[in-house]
Amino acid sequence: MLLDFFYELRRRKVPVASQEWLALMRALAMGLHESSLDGFYHLSRALLVKDVALFDAFDDAFLATFKGVHADSIALIDDLMKWLEDPKKLAQLTEEQKKLLRELNMRELRELFEKRLAEQKKRHEGGNKWIGTGGTSPFGQGGKNPTGMSVGGGGQGTAMQVAEERRYKAYRKDVLLDVRKIDVVLRTLRDLGREGAPSELDLDETIEKTAQNAGELEIVQHPPRRNRTRVLLLMDVGGSMDPYARLVEQLFTAASRTGRFARFRHYYFHNTIYDFVYEDAFFDKKVPFADLINSSERSEKLVLVGDAAMHPAELTSPGGYGWYSEGGRTASIDRMRQLATHFRRTAWLNPSAEYEWQQTTVKTLRALFPMFPLTVEGIQGAVRQLLRGGAPIAA
Repeated sequence: MLLDFFYELRRRKVPVASQEWLALMRALAMGLHESSLDGFYHLSRALLVKDVALFDAFDDAFLATFKGVHADSIALIDDLMKWLEDPKKLAQLTEEQKKLLRELNMRELRELFEKRLAEQKKRHEGGNKWIGTGGTSPFGQGGKNPTGMSVGGGGQGTAMQVAEERRYKAYRKDVLLDVRKIDVVLRTLRDLGREGAPSELDLDETIEKTAQNAGELEIVQHPPRRNRTRVLLLMDVGGSMDPYARLVEQLFTAASRTGRFARFRHYYFHNTIYDFVYEDAFFDKKVPFADLINSSERSEKLVLVGDAAMHPAELTSPGGYGWYSEGGRTASIDRMRQLATHFRRTAWLNPSAEYEWQQTTVKTLRALFPMFPLTVEGIQGAVRQLLRGGAPIAA
């Protein structure tokens, strides 16, 4: 049956390697599953599932393999519960009777319980020895003993119930990010290189060079490794971006942490970029587009965040369109082309659902910038794009 479970996991695309399966076998041999299906469920999930996105597939495989295996045991538990729910009432003990009750420490109590459990063959009520109800035995329910062990509860939340009820939604890799997840992903964007004066000792190379010099010490030093990554973040704010404000704040929080990048700058825009970007979300502090380009190195990594949703005229009309207009002479689409041409590595993070990306303006901007959803997989794809480069996906 365990092998059936192994192949069922494989069939449901849960990648279980041989070393993980052997680790489970060792854990079972050590009794870490506590000789219960509940314990086996939690133990095997902890050892075999490497990604929370696979929990749902694991539950399916567990249910397909072990459903019905413990039907008799569950029926027995139900009978015991019915018995324990209606215990025989204990008569009032006299002080003399109470003195006769034997007090036990926890170790003695456990040993005696295991002995009684092995010997007992039927239900008991009102006694002073067997596991039962309403008596003076140290074990049972509804009785009385100075060092008694209550036998009741349990039977709920068994492994089969957990797997079958599926009380949680399927974990998905495209869930929206939080600050911690964004921070973990952005760490992979760092480009560590050696810069500056040689001040770090290279111990391995020092030993090698010294050995080559017949023991005469030759110290080898290198410049320290520094993060050389420079990032420019341009964020759409207001209007249709309001529902995503919290998510963009989380991205900004993670990206702006001290030491994350060698250089980090951020600016705001509304819907698209015209003749200015802005240092604040109130659009009080203008930065001319020409100054933005002139102050940006081509090796800098450009990240744009926005849903790219707007009236098409906002991209094509010089200086803007409608209530938001800067009155310039250059159409926004030309500004966007300048950005795409100036920066070698670019990525656009879109917080809206991908089925909404068929809008004309979204398709137009996707032709200029590689666009990714603002999800776990999406931001990982954007980081790979910024590290390796490549042409944007055609609209």
